[in-house]
Amino acid sequence: MQQVQSAAATLDADPTIEMAREIAEGFARRPKEIPAKYLYDALGSKLFEAICELPWYRITRGEHSLLAAHAGAIMSASGGCDTVVELGGGSGEKLSVLLAAAGGRELDVHLVDISPAALAQSERNLAAHLSVTLHAHEADYETGVREALRRRRTDGRALVLFLGSNIGNLSPDQAGHFLQELRRACRPGDRLLLGADLVKPEAELLLAYDDPLGLTAAFNKNVLARLNRELDADFDLLAFDHCVEWNPAASRIEVYLVSRADQLVCIRGAGCCTSIDEGERIWTESSYKYEPAGIAEMGARAGFTVREQWIEPESRFALTLFESES
Repeated sequence: MQQVQSAAATLDADPTIEMAREIAEGFARRPKEIPAKYLYDALGSKLFEAICELPWYRITRGEHSLLAAHAGAIMSASGGCDTVVELGGGSGEKLSVLLAAAGGRELDVHLVDISPAALAQSERNLAAHLSVTLHAHEADYETGVREALRRRRTDGRALVLFLGSNIGNLSPDQAGHFLQELRRACRPGDRLLLGADLVKPEAELLLAYDDPLGLTAAFNKNVLARLNRELDADFDLLAFDHCVEWNPAASRIEVYLVSRADQLVCIRGAGCCTSIDEGERIWTESSYKYEPAGIAEMGARAGFTVREQWIEPESRFALTLFESES
C-alpha cells in the first residue's frame, strides 16, 4: 500500500524572512532582480501548468514524448534503482510515466519543490502507484536532494530526475555548482536524468515565452501580486509590461517586467522602498538553452558520464542519462 510521508521544510529559516532578504538584495542590483523561484506560488504553479499546454511552448510535449518512448530503457539503464528523487517536478505527470515503467517494484520516491501546491498536486497524481512510498520535501533543490539521498534506506542505487529544463533557470556557474554538489551527494553508480531545452530559432523561442494568449505575461506579473500579498508591497500590476529577449551571446532567454512610468514602490516586508524609472527593467527569469554536446560536457565537469542521450527533433529537447563516476 502506498504511503505518503511529509518532511518538514529542511530550511531552518522562515521562508518569508528569506524572501524578504532576497528581494531587498535583488532590488539593490542593477538591473533590479526578482529570483525566478518566487514565480511559483500556488497561482503561479497553475499558470505554468497552463503554459505547458500552449502550442508555442513545446518543452513539455517534447519531454513527454521522449519519456513515453524511452521510459523502459531509462528504468532499465538505472541499474535497478530503489530510490527516485524528482527535483521541481510540478504536477508529477512525468514521474508517473517512469514509475509505470518500473514494473510495480517497491520504490522510495522523494519529491523536492519549494512550492507546497506543486508537492500536493504531485502527491495526488502519483497516488495510483501503490508500490511506492512518497516523501515530500518543501525545500530548494540542493537542500532537498541532499536530504533525500541522505535518508535512503538501502544500499541500492538512486535515480535523480531534474526535468523540464529546470537547469535552464540556473546560470552556467550555478548549474556547474549544482551538479558538483549533486555529485558529492551521490554514490558511485547513481543515475541522473537531466532534461534540457536546446537552442532553436529566435522567433520560436520568443513565442514560447511571450505567447499570443498572454499566459506567460500573467505568469510573470503574478510575482508582483505575490510580493504585494506576502511582503506588503504596493506594486501596480498595470504599470508594468511583460518583455522577453533572446540573448544569443549568452544562449539564454531573458524575461523582464518593464515599468510604464516613473514610480515609487514600497516593499514593507523587505524594509525598502525603491524608485523605478519609466522603461526600467526588473529581471525575473533567465532560461538557458543548450547544444547536446554542451550538456554532456557540463555533466563531465561535475563527475558524471553519459550513458544515453535522446533528442526529440521537432521540439529540440534533450534527455540525458548520466552515471555518477567512482
